[in-house]
Amino acid sequence: MKSPAALTLAAAVALLVSVLPLSAQDAPKKRTDIVATIGMVGDVVSNIVGDQAIVTTLIAPGVDPHLYRATRNDVVRMLKADMIFYSGLMLEGKMGDALVKVARSGKPVYAVTEMVDETYLLEPPEFEGHFDPHLWMDVRGWMTATEAIRDAMCEYDPQRREIYTANAAAYLKKLSDLDTWAKKTIESIPENRRVLITAHDAFNYFARAYGLHVRGVQGVSTDSEAGLDDLNELVDFIVVEKIPAIFVETSVSDRNMMALVEGAASRGVDVVIGGELFSDAMGTAGTYEGTYIGMIDHNVTTVARALGGSAAKAGMQGKLTGAQGSAP
Repeated sequence: MKSPAALTLAAAVALLVSVLPLSAQDAPKKRTDIVATIGMVGDVVSNIVGDQAIVTTLIAPGVDPHLYRATRNDVVRMLKADMIFYSGLMLEGKMGDALVKVARSGKPVYAVTEMVDETYLLEPPEFEGHFDPHLWMDVRGWMTATEAIRDAMCEYDPQRREIYTANAAAYLKKLSDLDTWAKKTIESIPENRRVLITAHDAFNYFARAYGLHVRGVQGVSTDSEAGLDDLNELVDFIVVEKIPAIFVETSVSDRNMMALVEGAASRGVDVVIGGELFSDAMGTAGTYEGTYIGMIDHNVTTVARALGGSAAKAGMQGKLTGAQGSAP
């Protein structure tokens, strides 16, 4: 049996060991400081890194990334970060100089769409040889971006490779389930009503993935302006095709959409605003709609309900908090 003195000494040694500084090899690695340009990128990064990193998004919910210019504070924030992720495909076109400046400083700067096969991308005529940047509207396409983020994190921080790989696998499974549900829900819309009219052409990938015909008042970029002829042509289309509902967007003015409603009414046709869709930005931070999955859930639910399909008002997971459209 050990003496009280021996026990006291052992306890003192144990306490001393517990407070000694760890070696550089054993010390916990600091969390990676990551900046993302848009919410859809930032949310995926957050799901992959978990609590291993701090993720900051520059462009706030409801702000149009096509028109956003990086502020001096944005540039300083990116220069202080460890890594930067942006969507690419010219979505953040007015931030190009800032991103180049940061990359030249030696920071790792990743476009999450850079690994997508070009044959998968859409190339609108108006974009003069450039691709449509709204890939996140196709969940399968955004899964490729998720894999690109996973690979970038594993390359930058190989010590945490297993964590990033496991988190990405779990998140990709959620996205696969979302994609399956979205297809089934849009298919519930009567075939002759599967027409989506929105403020600008942000939904081409969405339409291709889920079987809709889409028309936007403005082009792929909100830099373009709709003319009177464009509006009159869409009013003609709404009247002839008996379109029951059109949709506004959270990050784009509803002025043109209200002009369509008034134009149709002048022809004796009632068309309603079927709801507000998230296009270039997600919902309010901290809400379900402020996540990528919640954004897509909201859009699919709103479109399906407004055009006569079957969708629970609270969406795929019963988590939607905003008001969704209802069938007219």
